Parts: sequence; C-alpha cells; structure tokens
Amino acid sequence: MDEDQAMTKTRPNSSESPTESPESLGSAHRAVDASPDCGSDVQSPSRTRCARKEFIMMPPEEKLKHFDSRAQASENNQEFDACIQDLVRCVALTRLVYGEGHLKVAQAHARLAKAYFHFKGWALQAQEHSSLARELLPFCSSVTSCRPEKSEVLTCLLSINLTQGGASLLTDNLEEAESSFLEAEHILEQLHQHTVISQEEKIKTQLEISTGLCRVYKRQSRPEAALSQCEKSLQLLKDCCKPEETCSVYKDMAAIEQDRGHLDRAIELLSKAHSIAMSHSPEELEGAQISHSLALILSAAAEPHHNDAAGHYFEQSLSTYKNCVGPQDPAFLAVQDDFCRFLLMNGEQEKCVGIQRASLDSKRSAFGELSAEVADTLQLIGSVEMTEGKMNQAHRTMTKCLKIQSLLCGPQHKKTRAMQKAVDMLARTPEVAERLQRQGRRKTIPHTFPLVPSSGNNEHSMSDS
Repeated sequence: MDEDQAMTKTRPNSSESPTESPESLGSAHRAVDASPDCGSDVQSPSRTRCARKEFIMMPPEEKLKHFDSRAQASENNQEFDACIQDLVRCVALTRLVYGEGHLKVAQAHARLAKAYFHFKGWALQAQEHSSLARELLPFCSSVTSCRPEKSEVLTCLLSINLTQGGASLLTDNLEEAESSFLEAEHILEQLHQHTVISQEEKIKTQLEISTGLCRVYKRQSRPEAALSQCEKSLQLLKDCCKPEETCSVYKDMAAIEQDRGHLDRAIELLSKAHSIAMSHSPEELEGAQISHSLALILSAAAEPHHNDAAGHYFEQSLSTYKNCVGPQDPAFLAVQDDFCRFLLMNGEQEKCVGIQRASLDSKRSAFGELSAEVADTLQLIGSVEMTEGKMNQAHRTMTKCLKIQSLLCGPQHKKTRAMQKAVDMLARTPEVAERLQRQGRRKTIPHTFPLVPSSGNNEHSMSDS
C-alpha cells in the first residue's frame, strides 16, 4: 500500500461524516511526505529544495517519528489544528509501516479520535475514528506477527470508551454514553489490578467517568444515580487537593437538588463550593460564578430572610466580574440584569431603572444598538416607567424598543405584536395623546421665511412684482 492509498483509507467517508473540517484534513491530503519545518531561519531556495527532497526520500518509519513528535509538540503548545493534521498523517503512516491489522493502527485511530473530541469538540469525527479503532482490536489480536500485550489492548480500549462516552453525550445518545462509561470503568479496574496505571492516573480517569455518568443520569432524570456519582467523585477528591474540581462537583450536586425542588440542600452545597472558591481564588471568576448561582437560588427561596444574603452575593459577584472582565463584558451584564430582576421583586424599582439606564451604553457597545439585549433593557425601563405613571417617558422608551424588535424579529412576531399593543395603549392615555396631537399640529403648520434679498437684481425683481 502506498502513502496516497493509506491517506485515503484514513479519511472518513464524507457522506458519513459531513462535518469533517477542512482545517484538520485539507492540508493532510496534500501529502504525508510534506517537508518538515525548517525553523525560523531564512533558508535559500536551493537549501529548501534539498531539505524537501531529503524528507521525501526518508523511509516511512522516520516520517512517522517526525510527525508523531511534531503532533505532541503542537499539543503541548495548544496548537490543536496543527496537532490534528499531524495525527491524521500519523494514522496513514502507521497503516503503511505496520500493516492493516496491527495494534498500532488502532492506537493511532484512538489517539486521533481523542484529539477530535478534546481539542475541537467534534463528536462525529471522534465517533468515526474510535469506532475504527474498536473494529481493529479483535483483528490485530488474531494476527500472529503482532501479538500485542493484553495491557496495551486494554489501554487502547479504555481510551476508545472514554472518547465514545463523551462524544455520545454531545450527540445526545445517552444509552451509548452510559454503556461506554461503564465499560471504561470495568477496564480501568482491570488495568489498576495489573498495576498498568498508577493510582494518580486511576483517580483522574475515574473522575472523568464519574462526571460523564453524572451528566448521563441527570439528563435521564435519574437524580439519585447522578448524586451517587457525585459522591464517588467527592470521595476520590478527598485527599487530592484539587479545589476547582471539588467546586465543580458541589455545583453539579446543587443543580440536581435545585431541579428536585430541594432549595435548602442546594443552598448548602453551593455554600460549600463558595467557601472553597473564596479560600483558594477569591479574585477569580470561579468565585464570581458561584456567588451568582447562590444569589439566584437565595432570591428564589420563599423565606424572606434569604433576601439580604441574595443581595450580598449579587453585589459580590458583580464586584468580582467588574474587576476581572470589566463592566462591558456580557457575563457582568447578565449578572447585572439578574440583580435588577431581584430588585424589582423587592420593590426597588428606582434603583433597578437607574442601573438599567446606566447599562444601556455598555450593552450597545457589547451587543450592538440593534440587539435583543438593548431591546429587553428598554422594555424593562418602559414597564417600570409605566407602573410609576410616567406615561410620556414610557411611550418614548417603548417606541424605541418596538423599532428594534421590529427589525430583529419582524412585525408579525409575538414579541413585536405585544410591544405594539403596549405602545398603542400608551398612545391612548390623555397625556400621551395630547403630546402626539401637539406634535402633529407642529408638523402641519407651514413654515414661513422672511424675504431677504441677496442681490441688487433680486431687489429690483421684488419691486417690479
């Protein structure tokens, strides 16, 4: 098999994988014999041609080593597109060097699948290559010239199942995701028993499995099973000193309890996450996000004594976001809008409207003049103005909102029609109707201008007339 045939067999069928990115495969098809990087030094054309010729004449084994090490270097530098391109070349060259049924071909497909999933989030490509790897494993085990170690096969299978589990979650295939994660858990135990992987690596992999299963069970509306996986993760993290991951688990548990209507338990769990975040990184976004979540849950609780705490956490979240990302960042503005809704619920309309008016310029800068965010802000301001009896101000504000919504959604959209109804209602109130009549009369009065002659000829013509 030559290199072009190897590359063709590596590439998933375009009809089966319509979302295959040209970023990762376009340049790979040009040649697995593409010349290596020559460094940053400028070379003469003759030296470049010589280097390219030497690389073309290099045996496939040497090319495979080159692209393998370059892919690893690209991964380390977070150059993920370049990494995937070289991993595609590695699959083709591995097939060429070792033959169709070799374990290394399955490992190359598994590595490429993992890269597609973790670096780009491309579920279809990840599933395609992990499936190819899985199909090859029984075949390569039967090839007498290969004779792979059982531990290598199990390690490859572990990677395949982890990738397929995550990719199946992305494509909402929950049964496949659960099956893959459970199989990965079983394989992990076997590898650990045979001391193939370290205790640290086992904990890291088990956390990935438990997190995946928690998400599966949550989306299957199986809260008890999801919470059980969270408890398992907390046990694994107990002695690991990984505050960010511990916070994430507590947040997942709080979300599950909130969905079940157990607000007190959700508040308790989020408070634990908040305490950890504030003790390890008080000025970072993790703390701001948890403060925001706590504020939302507390503001939704029925007990009045939660209001003061909710206001405190809103202010804390806003302060941290403002310091970290600035007042024009969408995250800051989203928290600010939630805070304003909280103020409205507690009868603080004036403070709410003041914040919303001050945020308009930031929202225009962040989202654009004709944006849903600006329209929603104008609608909120107009609604409060109307409840306060400021009908003329409300009419002006709602009219601006109507113009934006008409352009964004069209005149027949339900939001536009509801806003049109509100504007028409305001127009019928006495003070607005009177103002509109005055404006209408001013438009109909003809404008008269003094006749000022601009030249002697004009003066004569005026006297003649």
